[in-house]
Amino acid sequence: MLITIENQTNFEIPISTIEDISDLLSVREIELVVCDNDTMREINRDHREIDRHTDVLSFPLDDSFIDNGFDKLPLGSIVISSDYAIARADELDHTPQEEFILLYIHGLLHLLGYDHEIDSGEMRAEEERIIEAYGLPSSLIVRTSNQ
Repeated sequence: MLITIENQTNFEIPISTIEDISDLLSVREIELVVCDNDTMREINRDHREIDRHTDVLSFPLDDSFIDNGFDKLPLGSIVISSDYAIARADELDHTPQEEFILLYIHGLLHLLGYDHEIDSGEMRAEEERIIEAYGLPSSLIVRTSNQ
């Protein structure tokens, strides 16, 4: 698995863990962009027409290419706000790297076609499986569904 990383911040990315998780779920290349809240807001506004920052965005590559024999193409791109990861980790009393990994898992599952907004709990179950395997704190969808 190859992860192409563009870190626009000084955030220390837990590369080994995200590589392990990526290898567990896919053999295709992933682009990872780490940015601040201002940049995330611009991306969210430009691509989703939502004018606010967010935690993680996923941009999957069109799978029709894969169906036509281009199975070596990248899976897609994940964009994570390091500002968000740091702030949320502080609120929840775990490390920014743990929060970052949770966001990465969430983004990667979206690249793989999971969608917690419309599925019947499959994404949540897969997130929980990975989180337990790596001894991580609760994910966003697990935290919000337990409220």
